[in-house]
Amino acid sequence: MCGIVGYIGQNEKKNVILSGLKELEYRGYDSAGIAVMSNEQLEYFKAVGKLENLAQKTKEFSSDGFGVAIGHTRWATHGKPTEINAHPHLGEHSFVVHNGIIENYAELKAELEAKGVKFLSQTDTEVIVHLFEENLKTHGEAFKAYEATIRRLHGAYATLLITKTEPNKIFFAKDAAPMAIAKANDGGLMFASSDAALIGVASEVAYLDDKSYGFITEKEIYAYTDKKAITPSFVALAQDKSYAQKEGYKFFMEKEIYEQSTVVAECIMGRVKDDRIKLENLDDEYLKEIDDIVLCACGTSYHAALAASYLFERLADTRTKVEIASEFRYRSPKLNKNALFIVISQSGETADTLEALKIAKNAGLKTLAICNVDNSSIVRLADTTLLTRAGIEKGVASTKAFATQVVTLWMLVLQMAKAKASISKTELENELKALLHIPQILNINTNLQEKIHRLSKHYLHGHGFFFIGRDIFYPLALEGALKLKEISYLHAEGYPSGEMKHGPIALADERLFTIALMPKTSLYDKVKSNVEELAARDAYILAISPEEFELSDDFIKTSVQTHPMAEFFEMMIILQIFALEISVRLGNNVDMPRNLAKSVTVE
Repeated sequence: MCGIVGYIGQNEKKNVILSGLKELEYRGYDSAGIAVMSNEQLEYFKAVGKLENLAQKTKEFSSDGFGVAIGHTRWATHGKPTEINAHPHLGEHSFVVHNGIIENYAELKAELEAKGVKFLSQTDTEVIVHLFEENLKTHGEAFKAYEATIRRLHGAYATLLITKTEPNKIFFAKDAAPMAIAKANDGGLMFASSDAALIGVASEVAYLDDKSYGFITEKEIYAYTDKKAITPSFVALAQDKSYAQKEGYKFFMEKEIYEQSTVVAECIMGRVKDDRIKLENLDDEYLKEIDDIVLCACGTSYHAALAASYLFERLADTRTKVEIASEFRYRSPKLNKNALFIVISQSGETADTLEALKIAKNAGLKTLAICNVDNSSIVRLADTTLLTRAGIEKGVASTKAFATQVVTLWMLVLQMAKAKASISKTELENELKALLHIPQILNINTNLQEKIHRLSKHYLHGHGFFFIGRDIFYPLALEGALKLKEISYLHAEGYPSGEMKHGPIALADERLFTIALMPKTSLYDKVKSNVEELAARDAYILAISPEEFELSDDFIKTSVQTHPMAEFFEMMIILQIFALEISVRLGNNVDMPRNLAKSVTVE
């Protein structure tokens, strides 16, 4: 989830690019870079960390007169945050910036290296510029070479390329990653990953469709899809920068809920190969020797771990414990030296989880971090890391980080199950089919949010909420209750539905709200019986299920699915929107709830 800006025109190009990148820094702040071509001179600058570091590096640089420029602010997915890995990436006479993931980069890199091409970085992006320059040797003309390059790329990308061979053009391509083109106020043209970079410097914008590519000159746009010329459709550009950063949503949390389809697709990308899972830095021999799994995390990440524990034992046939990091670090835990200790953290800076990881390291365990932030403290300490690729999450209440954590853990389970031969070929095929279907499940019909908004007015009073479910839906109930507590400040508890009769049912009356997760693929009749017990005691019931429950006061119908994880993710979305809409009705600050911080770096 990086930020891209491009510009062709007469203005001072450095200022245009840096100003645009500043508005996109929420998309990535690991490193940043800029390349400018003016008066037949090609200059580039890169810096690690905040954009201010790049601004300092370019303080003495200027680029008056006509020229082209591209810039990038990075959120690392391949390679550490270093200057070498920062964009733009360079060939002999060309530069490229890229947002997304090139799934087949390893194959392309091997092919290019066999031809003698030398790579500098660890990134997938660098293959684009080298492939372009190799194609240029064959095709002669830059656009034909670029077109041939784009045809070879598999994955998600928004990319810009400039080259000395045709210095008055910017080449562009977009598929499954955001990019817009705009008419600059000075008469030039611009590209950006989001409206936010264009406000104040452009008047009209066109949102490029997937599979579109082409090039621009100072005044003209040449755009194509499948070799057929297309005409981008321009509309007036809104002028509210905060609105643009939220991409039209009222809250960052709302935007991030709707982003989950895209980020889960990016999380999976390149990791499903030849009808199996292949995660970077983890081979089957390594996983085959693992006796136990210990999952350790806090808050939302703990709920992801708890959900994964069912999958590890069920599919990978491996003993699994789940630890709350703040408790684990103080109880003198007894650890199996042949266990894999997995820590989960969105930020990679969670203090309790970091300390738990240190205990595991000191005990000689193999360690794995599942994290969203490369080069964070937890990532640096763990033996191995799997990045969740969720991009920056600005809402304090985690949504897309949870989704990508669960997906990453699920993929790890499947690779381990295959390595240990604990899953049949048919079962693995069914799991992979379900996994690849999740981005589609997460595409939200706007009617769903409208319905939940209407229902939410029923839930502003009363004396609390029970969120109940069984099996993997119990951790989801915990997560649903946490989301509601975090942003609405209403009391809510998650419970295994079978535990109601062991005490909590004493609270049941008409002022107790029960949110019942009733999937058809997992213990439906058992859950139904538990909910009937609550209904008999006058609890107010919201049933979430593909099958209507006659005793419910409110009902949200889900899709008929054949796999529990498909139902899990559909219900996850519903619970997130449910918490959001109640909080909005109560007039709370959804993105910055009271007393909470995004990253808990203290005990």
